[in-house]
Amino acid sequence: MVTAPQEAQSNAVPAAPEPIDFTWRSSDGLQLYGQDWRPTDTAAGNTKPPILCLPGLSRNSRDFNDIAQFLQSKHYRVVALDYRGRGKSDWDKDWRNYALPVEENDIALAIEELGLGRFAVLGTSRGGLHALAMTFRFPADRMAGVIFNDIGPHIEMKAIHRIAATLGRNMKTNSMEEVARNLERTIGQQFPSFGRKEWLKLAGQLASEHDSEFVMDYDPALAHQLASLDDATPAPDLWPLYERLTDRPILILHGEHSDLLSHETCVRMLQMHPNAQLQTIQGQGHAPVLWESDTHEAIGSFLKRL
Repeated sequence: MVTAPQEAQSNAVPAAPEPIDFTWRSSDGLQLYGQDWRPTDTAAGNTKPPILCLPGLSRNSRDFNDIAQFLQSKHYRVVALDYRGRGKSDWDKDWRNYALPVEENDIALAIEELGLGRFAVLGTSRGGLHALAMTFRFPADRMAGVIFNDIGPHIEMKAIHRIAATLGRNMKTNSMEEVARNLERTIGQQFPSFGRKEWLKLAGQLASEHDSEFVMDYDPALAHQLASLDDATPAPDLWPLYERLTDRPILILHGEHSDLLSHETCVRMLQMHPNAQLQTIQGQGHAPVLWESDTHEAIGSFLKRL
């Protein structure tokens, strides 16, 4: 029997300061946005590394609200970023700049702006790809560990085709209920345990109200990034990047019903890495929503090792 995700009980997490909104400038002048959850304990002896949260392709920093509040209560600082063209960050006039190398530079500038020394990364989907590439900039004494949320060095193309078919479509609706119904139609098979409450919550993370309409919070021009992909497009070999992470611990979060991260890829990731853990999230697909207490505890236990 599949049950709805059990969210962390509100009385289990003490009251904590609200996240601080911040902005920084990209090298080409865009104003980019992020959220900063400061730990409840700011004592000088707190040596826990900050957690840098990087969202998926069309997602934003709101995806990390629940896990950030949990980690904040455990005395971690948590920072989540909106890439250019997503969330509250400026849109780029040239859609070709919605590319991994450009975003990686934006991320590096945010790390510098925030003064993050030693930190860990929680990367959902595209955010995990950024973590792989960040090994060239940040060795283990800077990027101390990585949590891959349903992403790995091999991506199933069927998932890319699915995402490409929906990206940039149904951008505006008349209600949050309609946003929720659209989500259920497109990814309902991957989240069989979700009911109306869960779909509405997810809709609230992806869309917001503007001039009496409910709009998906990303630039629809982002769809151009996937428009030219087909089955003949060679997949990049990301396994060498993954090998560069074998000098620091990693945690793999795998949605049970994911069509993007396969079980076979998870097995290979464990075999190649001497200090890797796998947590399968039941009843969810791509990408796990990071709401439920079991996932919070798994992430918290992993971070203790750092």
